[in-house]
Amino acid sequence: MDKFTTLTGVAAPMPLINVDTDMIIPKQYLKTIKRTGLGSALFSEMRYDDDGAEKPDFVLNRPAYRSAQILVAGENFGCGSSREHAPWALLDFGIRCVISTSFADIFHNNCFKNGILPIVLPQADVDKLMEDAERGANATVTIDLDAQEIKGPDGGTISFDVDPHRKHCLLNGLDDIGLTLEKAPSIDAYEAKSAEARPWA
Repeated sequence: MDKFTTLTGVAAPMPLINVDTDMIIPKQYLKTIKRTGLGSALFSEMRYDDDGAEKPDFVLNRPAYRSAQILVAGENFGCGSSREHAPWALLDFGIRCVISTSFADIFHNNCFKNGILPIVLPQADVDKLMEDAERGANATVTIDLDAQEIKGPDGGTISFDVDPHRKHCLLNGLDDIGLTLEKAPSIDAYEAKSAEARPWA
């Protein structure tokens, strides 16, 4: 997966609480096992009307946020069923970071495994970033994962916590397979030793 080091992009405001995974990517899009091509279906029931036309009032349909890379969301984001398609759709759209006061556990874990940084902040900090995001294309925010800092459009800085292991994985672009491959020399050495000790196996 792609490394996450420093991200500078437009932040889109989505103050809804309890946005579940069916809202993020409705069930009819779960037939695919590909991680690509789901961006157009992200929030589809909120983005499009029954005829497939865009709803102009939905935040990601507004010109200022069509290329948003950061989402500032309400509490309990990603609740509901445990579908990995939800972070796939966010990532395919271009979202690399979601900021909220809380996330559903499985969604939170799936974000890290797919190269998305979910940041948990106190309500006051989320409110400030939500206010910044309302500025539209001027709502440029910088996320520095190594420093664990968010810099807002006015230059203010907010610090955030992240699990050290997950931070390491994002900084180095390591998913579960990548983590395993880091141990390839040790795995090869073990297999060679095992084959020598048990040639019949």
